[in-house]
Amino acid sequence: MDGNGRWAELRGLPRIEGHRRGAERSKEIIDVALELGVKCLTLYAFSTENWQRPQSEVTTLMKILELYLKNEFAGLIKKNVIFRAIGEIWRLPENIQELIRRTEEKSAGNTGMHLVAALSYSGRSEIIRAVKKVMDAHMKPEDLTENVFSSQLDTAGLPQPDLIIRTSGERRLSNFLLWQSAYAELYFADTLWPDFDKEEFMLAIQDFQSRDRRFGRISARSDAS
Repeated sequence: MDGNGRWAELRGLPRIEGHRRGAERSKEIIDVALELGVKCLTLYAFSTENWQRPQSEVTTLMKILELYLKNEFAGLIKKNVIFRAIGEIWRLPENIQELIRRTEEKSAGNTGMHLVAALSYSGRSEIIRAVKKVMDAHMKPEDLTENVFSSQLDTAGLPQPDLIIRTSGERRLSNFLLWQSAYAELYFADTLWPDFDKEEFMLAIQDFQSRDRRFGRISARSDAS
């Protein structure tokens, strides 16, 4: 969800106003995903690299996250959403860690869409942590498979991503779901996140639906011909 700061700067507003508008946009996209029957939606909300931003901006981002968890997730739980946070959660303020734990617990019995928040998240860090878990388990090399390794990742039990959307005109993954995205379709939008509305989201979905996903096999279209 990239481009909040630039959106604000283009309008002569404080960067944090862009983050606030970005949080509002997230609510709309979550609702659209629910309408479409999306099974799992992951929002890259805060990367480990974001800790390097000015302390005042990080502090305000944490406040926005706290308010979001307090004000929005009761409604999402009622919509049968299952909430989960991935990343280095222990680096977040303790009050936010507690809000995350409570939200995960309250939504655990739901059966609808998985809503995953990547917070203090790094794909490389996730892979290293998974390797350490494998080492701690004293696993034999011959017993280590892709499925076993995936079970040690933050996303264990979640489906592999079909589509990754990057906003703001950037053309890179920026350390997001590096293992999981091996066969994900990528969609890059020039639109800054606060302006990425339902119509933009639908364009991404429609583009995804037009793609021929082969996973290394011969195209089904070629087979048919």
